[in-house]
Amino acid sequence: MQMPSPKSRRWGDSLFRGLTFLAALGMIGLVMVIAVQLIRGSQLAFTHFGLGFVTGSRWDPVHGAFGSLPLVYGTIVSSLIALLIAVPLSLGIAIYLAELAPHWVRTPVSFLVELLAAIPSVVYGLWGVFVLVPLVRTALEPFLQRTLGWLPFFQGTYYGFGMLAAGIILAIMIIPTISAVSREVLLAVPNSQREAMLALGATRWETIKMAVLPYGRSGILGAVILGLGRAIGETMAVTMVIGNRPQISPSVFELAQTIASIIANEFSEAFDELHLSALVMAGLVLFVVTLLLNILARLLVWRVARAPEGVTRE
Repeated sequence: MQMPSPKSRRWGDSLFRGLTFLAALGMIGLVMVIAVQLIRGSQLAFTHFGLGFVTGSRWDPVHGAFGSLPLVYGTIVSSLIALLIAVPLSLGIAIYLAELAPHWVRTPVSFLVELLAAIPSVVYGLWGVFVLVPLVRTALEPFLQRTLGWLPFFQGTYYGFGMLAAGIILAIMIIPTISAVSREVLLAVPNSQREAMLALGATRWETIKMAVLPYGRSGILGAVILGLGRAIGETMAVTMVIGNRPQISPSVFELAQTIASIIANEFSEAFDELHLSALVMAGLVLFVVTLLLNILARLLVWRVARAPEGVTRE
């Protein structure tokens, strides 16, 4: 069998490099096209409100007043609540499946956890309305107010619907993403790291804490970023349980609204050009917020990856 000539191999390498470059360039172009379309669609709202659209706190389509600050607040706070709940649980799941679970448990449990990611968000929303919201209203919120009611975060009337319910359902939805990626990161840690710690007399927990987790912390932060991205952009499940009232309140019991939920609720009914342009501008704000949060998260990952981790990297 005749081997290809060096010239043909160079031509094939150049073709492959060009195709992969076009694929990468296509993703950049797609992001730019989305940004340009959002900017064009929001020109009318920007002309009327300017930067006051971002700082304004009143959303009243009847009187033509649109301010997205309560929507940005609801989006960020509900996502942070989801991370506070999901990250410890996801990390615990990942550590158990990667380090502690026997082989006959690891595969089925991993499959069931990852199966949660395949459930449509509207199904999560229905479950939230009929199961989660009554449970939050009758059990969780009264308990939190009795024990932590001296904090402004746990004061107010029990609705069931609200920021807390949205954060919980978002946490359930992002657990599969964070746990699956974190598990793969922990499995990629070289066994030499574990063996070195065990040889020094460390316990199993000390090995995980001092060798495995520090080695994979940049990858774990990357998994958290993926979960945050889904939480910020989630629409249907949040729309069904958050209460859909654009307001800013420190209490997680209060009704709220996110940018994605208000677009889903009002886009089909926005016959006025200014209202439609305001919804497109809200989408642009969500795009910018997501971009900024991802940039900050990537910088955090970069700093963590460069920091000393107690292990030798080549």
